[in-house]
Amino acid sequence: MKTSDKALVWFRRDLRAFDHAALHQALATASKVFCVFIFDKTILQPLQAESPEGSLTADRRVAFIHASVVELDAELRRHGGGLIVRHADAATAIPLLAAELGVDYVLINHDYEPAAVARDAQVQQALHAAGRTLQSFKDQVIFEKDEVLSLAGKPFSVFTPYKNAWLKKFQAGSGDLDSSLLAAYATEPVAGQLAAPEKTATIPSLSAMGFAAVDLAALHIPTGMSGGQSLLDDFLPRLHRYRDSRDFPAIKGPSYLSVHLRFGTVSIRALARRAMESMQAGTGGEGAPVWLSELIWRDFYFMILHHHPHVVGQAFKADYDRIAWESGEEADAAFTAWCEGKTGYPLVDAAMLQLNQTGYMHNRLRMVTACFLIKDLGIDWRRGEAYFAKHLNDFDLSANNGGWQWASSSGCDAQPYFRIFNPVTQSERFDADGKFIKRYLPQLAKLNAKQIHAPWLLTAMELQMAGITLGQSYPQPLVAHDAARKKTLERYAVVKKV
Repeated sequence: MKTSDKALVWFRRDLRAFDHAALHQALATASKVFCVFIFDKTILQPLQAESPEGSLTADRRVAFIHASVVELDAELRRHGGGLIVRHADAATAIPLLAAELGVDYVLINHDYEPAAVARDAQVQQALHAAGRTLQSFKDQVIFEKDEVLSLAGKPFSVFTPYKNAWLKKFQAGSGDLDSSLLAAYATEPVAGQLAAPEKTATIPSLSAMGFAAVDLAALHIPTGMSGGQSLLDDFLPRLHRYRDSRDFPAIKGPSYLSVHLRFGTVSIRALARRAMESMQAGTGGEGAPVWLSELIWRDFYFMILHHHPHVVGQAFKADYDRIAWESGEEADAAFTAWCEGKTGYPLVDAAMLQLNQTGYMHNRLRMVTACFLIKDLGIDWRRGEAYFAKHLNDFDLSANNGGWQWASSSGCDAQPYFRIFNPVTQSERFDADGKFIKRYLPQLAKLNAKQIHAPWLLTAMELQMAGITLGQSYPQPLVAHDAARKKTLERYAVVKKV
């Protein structure tokens, strides 16, 4: 039964009008529901810090959000409502808007990042002081916080037992997984329930906020709810091949949904449900359980961030903060070369160029490039984590931090410190023909599948025939892997007993 209350739904990283926990709760309890999105200056201004004063900043993520907000507004208007969109400091703008609209409560979906938690606490305090409430709901994960614990009632720090406990919650009597627990939240409003913004209200343009337009279509990044659905529709027929294709960057193996998961233009419940249904129907082959496992990793890292917020800036395993990383001019030059894709190791360089040019990096390559920075160049994982955070379209603090700590062996369930990826072997295994490498390093196009993984091993005649001059058209390798591996084992000796 509806009440006479007015409510405000504050959209953040949940830019969809379907299967939305906060919107569902608002429509279930309020007679009038307003919707708002804030382009938060606290988040956006640091992105503009490196742009010359007076110039527009090109940021793929902001462009993605803007396009998705426009689509969300159109969908809400189709149901008689619309989206109030402002460019402001969210922590102060939301309480002011709540007072302006005279709403009784504000509804949000949980955000687990420390800065967001602090912001939401500030908003809650301001609303409470004005006699209003903030209601928050689980939406961007399947299980959160203390919902998956060990038999001893403790948070897991190893993935496989966490995954087993996660799956057990869906275990039906037959042993199959029961996907009915992932039912979508209903968000169909009754007539007139969604409040339309004032007719004069407009969505701030990118340029008005100091950002340049970005041609996301040219980068093959579909935006909004429709973009997320199109990618899912494209992926599901390939799902059965996911296990065997996901590690090879030259082929179409992944779902490419990560940026849509990041900004909530798809529903995590819908994805997990499709994976389970494919497993039950036998149509997902060996790919469906592997894809589901990847979605569970996402929950796992959110849980780790909630219980161990110190991972933001510190090693999960405290002893690993004793490692002495390379520093000084030589280390800075090596880091710059890594950032620019000029390490002399083709797979590493191609991966970094993919990131710089598109904002996307294949997951296998995230591991390869991270391990190279940490264990070949001896550079602090936090520097690489920050670079990825700046450039990844799908940057998500928990997953990015978890991935980098995995690579550095300092995180939960991380690879052992003595397991060091050989960048040449990784290249030969996962880009055997060099197709991915040649896509981003056309200067190596004349090298054959055997030559392309380690150009420095070629004879002068072979290099000449390929039109390559090492040190000019393509860099000499920054380090010799075998020597770097030995140095890394010495560097990690301080944690050898951990």
